[in-house]
Amino acid sequence: MKLLNYLNKEIVITQIKSGAKLNKRQAQNIIGLGLRGIGSSKKIKVDNSILGMIRKIQQIIKIS
Repeated sequence: MKLLNYLNKEIVITQIKSGAKLNKRQAQNIIGLGLRGIGSSKKIKVDNSILGMIRKIQQIIKIS
């Protein structure tokens, strides 16, 4: 996944897996992105801080 292609664009992030077994830092990134559970989506304008958060939890989200 080339995340730099999404820089300065609006994307929709959808949580596709549970965050129950994630460590504390990853769980805080999910909350910071505004995701609340499996199937929840959020439209976000991407900048460098958002890219860092996405990289930490890319195994449980889908970008569209």
